[in-house]
Amino acid sequence: MPASSFRPPHLLLPRADLDLQRWSVIACDQYTSDPGYWQQVEQAVGDAPSALRLIYPEVFLASADKRERIAAIQTAMRRYAASGLLRPHAGTVLVERTLADGRVRRGLMLELDLEQYDYTPGSTSAIRPTEGTIVERIAPRLEVRRDAELELPHILVLIDDPARTVIEPLAAERERLAPLYDTALMLGSGRVAGFAPDAGLQAQALAALQALGDADAFAARHGLPAGTATMLFAVGDGNHSLATAKANWDRLKATAGPDHPARWALVEVENIHDPAMEFAPIHRLLIGVQADLRAALAAHFGERLQIVEQPDAAAMRAALAAQPRSLHAAGLLQPGGRHALVVVQGAPAAQLDVASFQGFVDALLAQGGAQEVDYVHGDEALARLAAQDGHAGLHLATLGKSELIARVAQHGPLPRKSFSMGEADEKRFYLEARRIRP
Repeated sequence: MPASSFRPPHLLLPRADLDLQRWSVIACDQYTSDPGYWQQVEQAVGDAPSALRLIYPEVFLASADKRERIAAIQTAMRRYAASGLLRPHAGTVLVERTLADGRVRRGLMLELDLEQYDYTPGSTSAIRPTEGTIVERIAPRLEVRRDAELELPHILVLIDDPARTVIEPLAAERERLAPLYDTALMLGSGRVAGFAPDAGLQAQALAALQALGDADAFAARHGLPAGTATMLFAVGDGNHSLATAKANWDRLKATAGPDHPARWALVEVENIHDPAMEFAPIHRLLIGVQADLRAALAAHFGERLQIVEQPDAAAMRAALAAQPRSLHAAGLLQPGGRHALVVVQGAPAAQLDVASFQGFVDALLAQGGAQEVDYVHGDEALARLAAQDGHAGLHLATLGKSELIARVAQHGPLPRKSFSMGEADEKRFYLEARRIRP
């Protein structure tokens, strides 16, 4: 495993006297069907310095003032970087993310080498996506990044460390680590704190991380053939942001030289075996529905389909949870309280539920049965949005996290938007930044 696939980061942290609760905002790709959430964020931030001024919430991607928004972001980056609002910090950071229910998820801030990342199907690189990359989603993000001074990460990258050798020893020494930041997060999303390991602890963690790249141990752990390329880093959240960083580096590298800061991307690395980490499904919200969805499902799946009407959303969720993993199933939510369990028999064992139902969604859109699809985190959010006229929801089952690494190593990336590392309010909040221009 090349040592250059990761390195300690060179960070810019918000100045200690800033209001970090107003500084730190959730990932730009959350609440994309809920502009009301982002209006609340705007109200909470007010005129305070904030990462909100440095990101482009994707709920506004179709806004007529897109160019003006991007220009304002890049201006704010230059102003914040020049005005002393950001203080440098060199070295890894232990991140403690306390969720609203009290669970504490831990991570380590690193820079990853984009030369060691490949999101194309069949990739065997050290850094790989866990889900398919929608290439069309890179272009609008690249517009923001093209002339940006800074990057702010919402990328969460998974390591497969069952013996807990990398992050957990740092957490055990937490009381003697230097505190860097500690703040409640806005809108009831919990808390985040960061701590700086000393040189010895950092070296210990990085050596343990390097050891995870042993190919024989990786193959044995997952029952894979000897010689299977090790996936040291599995991109769990923010794959399209990392793909955008890769596209930007590919654009620059012919003239920039190998030491350009844009060659690296700032991420938070988390252990998939952390008991506080829970996977959640990403549901499909159909917008502008024209078709009779029950008839469309029957036409798409034929005799393999079974539709069982449900009295309410809670009963639908319970029926879905009771289905065996050998069957592909989803819940259908429609206005007027019309809910059903949808079961597809005979789906390929190597395939996930989401693949079957994404195929249906793609066909429905192609045939004009709905205008668009959005990807929604959270059961209650889906139920609320699907109740609106012209909308409908496909409530998908949860992927077991124990399946993920071996499945991706054996079969390649999962279908796009197959799972989420937690619910929407558990996503990464922007706090740290990093220069990506010399």
